[in-house]
Amino acid sequence: MIKIFSRLALLALLGYVGMVSAEEAAAVAAVAPPAPNKGDTAWMIVATVLVILMIVPGLALFYGGMVRAKNMLSVLMQVFVIFSLIGVLWAIYGYSVAFTEGNAFFGGFSKLFLKGVTPESAAATFSKGVYVPELIYVAFQLTFAAITPALIVGAFAERVKFSAVLMFMVLWFTFSYLPIAHMVWYWAGPDAYTDKAAGDAAAATAGFLFQKGALDFAGGTVVHINAGIAGLVGCLLIGKRIGYGKEFIAPHSVTMTMIGASLLWVGWFGFNVGSNLEANGVAALVFVNTLLATAAATLAWTFAEWGVRGQPSMLGGASGAVAGLVAITPACGFVGPMGSIVLGLLAGAVCFWSVTKMKHMLGYDDSLDVFGVHGVGGILGALGTGVFASPDLGGTGVYDYVANAVGEFDMVAQVTSQAWGVGTAIVWSGLVSFVSYKIVDLTIGLRVTEEVERQGLDIVEHGETAYHL
Repeated sequence: MIKIFSRLALLALLGYVGMVSAEEAAAVAAVAPPAPNKGDTAWMIVATVLVILMIVPGLALFYGGMVRAKNMLSVLMQVFVIFSLIGVLWAIYGYSVAFTEGNAFFGGFSKLFLKGVTPESAAATFSKGVYVPELIYVAFQLTFAAITPALIVGAFAERVKFSAVLMFMVLWFTFSYLPIAHMVWYWAGPDAYTDKAAGDAAAATAGFLFQKGALDFAGGTVVHINAGIAGLVGCLLIGKRIGYGKEFIAPHSVTMTMIGASLLWVGWFGFNVGSNLEANGVAALVFVNTLLATAAATLAWTFAEWGVRGQPSMLGGASGAVAGLVAITPACGFVGPMGSIVLGLLAGAVCFWSVTKMKHMLGYDDSLDVFGVHGVGGILGALGTGVFASPDLGGTGVYDYVANAVGEFDMVAQVTSQAWGVGTAIVWSGLVSFVSYKIVDLTIGLRVTEEVERQGLDIVEHGETAYHL
């Protein structure tokens, strides 16, 4: 931006002395985006840090507390290293494939190695004429790319080789996360929608699901359904833990899980509110929705468990909070506060049923309920967005950038668009996950030996123990 405005000043001076026409100076001014607002930029830096807090230590401790003590470090290590691995891959090719123009399913390679991304380059927000520095947008989206694969490890915790986890994540990130992120979130930006013809031309360059009208404010399809399906495929292919259903397999530290869940809740404000890219009234709405939906889901899960099992558990309360966070993620910028409460209540109850009844009915071993919470909660939230975004139910509706006003809302059409997003994420992630697991299994093998599994992954795979008794 400094270079752009230096050039503008020079052109204005030259135009004044007659060396450059006023038309040329005006033409340059027309294509130069405004300087990013410092408040928006500061908020995006804070939001990015909050999402990092969600992952390390939030997700790591949430998962770590739920496994047995002999596998605590293995989960911490997987989350920590996946975050680091995906962060580097994001800078090398991930950002370019997800967020540059290509086709409806994949971006291009114009920003490989972050080529052309400088302190002066800007990224569009959701308001015309408003931009943030592209570098902080790169960093913010990096955290989303990193947490999504890390979520998957909970499905097959305690029984997969560390090397296999890393190899799978590289394949899945490349062929599932990046395309779905491009399909849902890539567009030309609001400034491209100057009139109907320009809007149609801009829309034609957007991702497949963006063109279908699917709404996903902060990652219901891109993050949660995507990861949930990958987790389900993984636990089905890898098989159950030794002793599952026969031996007592309980979390070794619900205290750690509660700490992790609390860090997730705090960090999720960066995840959801940061996705607005601006510090404005919509950001405030997202904040309130994230707070209320999570509280409602915590209550719904707690009271459902209390009624069914006779005792409300801390593990249940923490799981309910995460279910609420998952469900509100795609909807947080489109629904009103009352809609967020309803979504939270539904998420808490439905996800409780999915991890206590559905999982046992179907007989799979999803160690830390990745599918039951993230997959089911993500599907509920994505479809619910199509309902509660309605202005008649307190939602914001969908903004028409050509008319510069909220458009007419059609609930049936919007739920259909949401179903496109859900269905595409399920099929795409399912196929990529299946192939990726098979490749890893045929090359280096997925599962540790029975001896290693019984002894624990911490000492065998990492040469350490979490606790010295």
